[in-house]
Amino acid sequence: MKELLIKNFDFPNECIRILTEHGENGNLIPTKHNIMESLRWLVKDAEPGDSLVFYFSGHGSQQPDLKEDEIDGFDETLCPVDYLIEGMIIDNEINSTIVWPLKKGVTLHAIVDACHSGTILDLLFVYNQESGIWEDNKPPSKEPIRKHSSGGLAICLSACEDNQTACDSSVRMNNVLVFCFGNAM
Repeated sequence: MKELLIKNFDFPNECIRILTEHGENGNLIPTKHNIMESLRWLVKDAEPGDSLVFYFSGHGSQQPDLKEDEIDGFDETLCPVDYLIEGMIIDNEINSTIVWPLKKGVTLHAIVDACHSGTILDLLFVYNQESGIWEDNKPPSKEPIRKHSSGGLAICLSACEDNQTACDSSVRMNNVLVFCFGNAM
């Protein structure tokens, strides 16, 4: 992904942060704390005209929705390497960290290659591939729940719907979304 962003889209190397469990720098291991810090870093100084990319390839899951702000009754989650100790990162946290702060003129492109990632950004609308229409994803809660940005645009390309698991490919040990996305570019 880094090579694609640099070569095809002219992203400066210093504007790319990669977290990996194989790294030597403790701040770049994908713990819950480091992922959340990196999400804040991504949007912190964004200005109109900026194009941001959040790419996640890893494990995703679901847990019961305790805030009653999910249509299906489940929060979608990302699983950091320390999720058994620190917990998973729920879609509400992701939304409030990288969607809410988006100013007018800033675009966030999220590519999430994980199980149960269909609404991982908790956006207001979700594209239904079968019907070919955008569906309302507003929460059923009586409490006002914010799922929108501060004027910017957030787009999420997910490996699967909330009730599905992501597929793996035997080709180059990639998940299918990564493989197809890379080939399309």
